[in-house]
Amino acid sequence: MELKNSEQKNLGGEHGGHKKKEVVVTVDGKTFQVPEGTYVVSEFKKLVGVDPSKELDEVVHGELKPLDDNQKIHIKGGEVFISHARQGGSS
Repeated sequence: MELKNSEQKNLGGEHGGHKKKEVVVTVDGKTFQVPEGTYVVSEFKKLVGVDPSKELDEVVHGELKPLDDNQKIHIKGGEVFISHARQGGSS
C-alpha cells in the first residue's frame, strides 16, 4: 500500500500550522512517504498498512531489532522495517 500525495495530507503531516517534513521509509520491501517525527509503534503500523496482529522489527546495522507495539520510535527517514507473524510465548 504505497501512499499517494492526496492521501498523505490525512496522515498527521500538519501540526500547529507547520507542515512536517516528509521522509521515506521501507516496510516489507515497499517504500512509504511519512511525516518525520515520533510515533507509537502500533500507530506507525496503521500508517504504513501493517496488520496489527503482526510484529514489527527495525533493521539496524543488518540486524533485526524487535519493536514493542507500545514503544515510541523516531522516524528521520531511511529506516527499514520488516513485519512478521508473532512468535510463540516465552518460557
